[in-house]
Amino acid sequence: MSTNAPNLYTQQSSNVGKTWLLMFSFTLLIALIGYALQWYFQSSIILPIFIGISLVTNVIGYWNSAKIALLQSGAVQVPAEGEYAELHRIVENLAITAGLPKPTVHVIQDDAPNAFATGRNKEHAAIAVTTGLLNRLDRSEVEGVIAHEMAHIGNKDILVMTVAVVLAGFVSLIAQFVGNSMFYGGRDSENRSGVIGIIVFFAIMLLAPLFATLLQMAVSRKREFLADATGALLTRYPEGLASALEKISANNQPMRKANNATAHLFISNPFGADHKGQKRKSFLTGLFMTHPPIEERIALLRGMEVL
Repeated sequence: MSTNAPNLYTQQSSNVGKTWLLMFSFTLLIALIGYALQWYFQSSIILPIFIGISLVTNVIGYWNSAKIALLQSGAVQVPAEGEYAELHRIVENLAITAGLPKPTVHVIQDDAPNAFATGRNKEHAAIAVTTGLLNRLDRSEVEGVIAHEMAHIGNKDILVMTVAVVLAGFVSLIAQFVGNSMFYGGRDSENRSGVIGIIVFFAIMLLAPLFATLLQMAVSRKREFLADATGALLTRYPEGLASALEKISANNQPMRKANNATAHLFISNPFGADHKGQKRKSFLTGLFMTHPPIEERIALLRGMEVL
């Protein structure tokens, strides 16, 4: 498997475009939901409120989503001296190799081995790893994982991945709000039939979660393969990451703070390698996975030729 500069530049440009597309699609979806509720409840104030909320959420998503992702995962920034000095050295060395500013370093107190990168750009990036990953992996394997996360930063994956955390989470909240409003809020029975109300209700309740899922799919799967390849080129040792992925995949223990909004950020599924005990996955299950199968990633890494 080979990775060349044009592919990386194409990926970087694509990720910037995806971010703006997701933010526009999010605003459009919330506006449509607001319009449907305005029509249903016959209140002209609902649509402007929903549009305002979508714009504010986009601003928060762009500027503060990294802080939100770190907070949701329980990641704490650690000093360069003391217990995590070696981790800082690994991050700094790989940042120099990649030609990137050193990201801030965070640790999650969790026995499940995992890691993620976040931030709106390379100047405001962060890398978080779990204590389980540090305890179970040797140095070359930790380097492989950190290089993978450094690749996400260099490829500009982190922008679209991190913004998706806020947008996907907010879409879920909107769906819940809509459900409660339409169930408990009542309606003008003279102007809106019960059948139409039910259709509007189910259309919104199905559309919002579907958008959240599609949003996460847009930032998943293929970018993991490219980050694996780019990370392996950084360390010049694909086996380090391949071995790390093997150890990570052997873990069936979910992270304590695993949630759907941040699942796509991690190097491996935070719900466990065999989420819900599914050994054989259907076509639809595979389509909606946030991560490609680890065995495929390992095979591609071990097939790489690094000069």
